[in-house]
Parts: sequence; C-alpha cells; structure tokens
Amino acid sequence: MIVPGSENVANAAPIINGMSVDVEEWFQVGAFENTIDKQSWGDLQSRVVTNTSAVLDLFAEFGVTATFFTLGWVAHRHPALIRRIVDAGHEIASHGWDHQRVFTMSAAEFRADLGRARAALEDAGGVAVTGYRAPSFSIDTRTPWAHAVLAEEGYLYSSSVAPVAHDHYGWRESPRFAWQPLSDSDMIELPVSVAELGRRRMAVGGGFFRLLPAALTDLAVRQANGAGHGGMFYFHPWEVDPDQPRVSNAPMRSRLRHYSRLGAMSGKLRGLLKRHSWGRVDAVAMQERRG
Repeated sequence: MIVPGSENVANAAPIINGMSVDVEEWFQVGAFENTIDKQSWGDLQSRVVTNTSAVLDLFAEFGVTATFFTLGWVAHRHPALIRRIVDAGHEIASHGWDHQRVFTMSAAEFRADLGRARAALEDAGGVAVTGYRAPSFSIDTRTPWAHAVLAEEGYLYSSSVAPVAHDHYGWRESPRFAWQPLSDSDMIELPVSVAELGRRRMAVGGGFFRLLPAALTDLAVRQANGAGHGGMFYFHPWEVDPDQPRVSNAPMRSRLRHYSRLGAMSGKLRGLLKRHSWGRVDAVAMQERRG
C-alpha cells in the first residue's frame, strides 16, 4: 500500500550540506594575528598550495565538490591554484583580502576590501565570485551595515555568522539556519552549523572538529537536515598539515588551538565525507531559496 504523498518523499533529492574550505596560509590565522606581523608574511614559508592540493585530492577521492572561501592575498600570489580549484568543479568565493576582521573596519573600508579581493579572485579563476565568508566569522551585532554592503556589491549569499558564544567570535542571537538579513534583498546568510544540546550550542567546524568527537558534527548535520536545511561545515588547508612551522612565541592557548590533532584531521575528514551528502555552498543557497 502506498500512503498518499509518500512517493514524493521517496523521490525527494537528498539535502545538500555545504562543504567549505577557508583558504589561507598557516600564518594568516586569528590565533597568530597579534604575534605575526602582516609585513612579514611575504618572508614566511608558503604552504597553501601544497595543503590545498591535498584537500583537492581528498575531495576527488570522494567525488565531492565544495566551496573554497579564499583570501585575495592568496589568489594574487598563487593564481594557478585558483584555476585548479575552478577546473575541478569547485566554487571560488571570497574570504576578504588579508583576513582582517569585519568589525575592525568601517563600511567604506569593508567595501574596498571586498573589491580588492574579488578582483584578484576573478582575475585568477575566470569566474564570477558571488559568495563571501568573513574572516573569523566577524559579521555580528557590531557590523549592522555589513550585509547591506554585501548586497549592494552583488553577493548572492554570505556564510559569515557563527551562531554561538565564543571568545573570538559569535552571534548567539542569530538564527541557527539560513536567514534573510535584508527585507529589500534576496541575499541570504548561511550560518555555520552548530550542535544544539539542550540550551547549549557547540561549534563543530575547523579546530572544534579536530578536537571534539566527530559525533558532534554528525549531530549538527542531522539536526540541520531534520529541520529541512543543509548543514554548513568548514575547515582550513593548514589543518591537514602536521609538519607546518611552529610559532613558539604565540600564547599557549593559541598554540594549543592551532596545532592540536593536526595529524588526525585527514582521517576524520574522510569519515565525515563518507557519512553525509556534500556539495558547494552556492548549491546550498539555491536549495534554501527553493524552500
């Protein structure tokens, strides 16, 4: 016996979860922003091409396409890497120019940062850039103008909000799933996924994924899917590189967060890629618009 309407459920396409990579060098991270001077970046060992290539190979192994939120600084110096990402079927999106947090900029400075990064990304990749992720998820209550600037600049989606309370970032009051920040624009915000345990929200991407049980990330994805939304996962190329240089003069907490369990990351990612349906973030945005 077929229950009326059950054939639609059976034939429904699986929910796409967003797989995303924040492409930056090992020295361009929030953990070291007060330790490593930006003026010294050009003198430090570059590992972003090797590490991102390893990520591309991993995605190819599992037939996954993803979105690479990339710094304009990286695209300007490594245009062949951007072209390789595009040629492999992945989306190139903006991560700003040099990892400056949005809440440290004025609206005019933010607009200039967006333009500089987009020019480098589009010149290197030969494709339009329509997605954005703020460095360190730095769109929050301190930046009431940020979404409007993104919409005015033609971005179709942002994935710049972490709906948690954290010492480095977070907008706990943000909707947990996709939302429309502007009444006069179709642009949507796609927050990164969190696992909800009672009244507590737990971040699950990046270093949290390395340090915490993978079951928490699985729970976050299942909760998003159960609510009819795609999950949103992120990590960084430097997280698959246990041999990267050590910054010995950084604060102990920063070193623990940055270096712990780097050797476990590739294996944990393989498991995650097997357990869920993954795709590009622009596909998740389109899925959300269709409702």
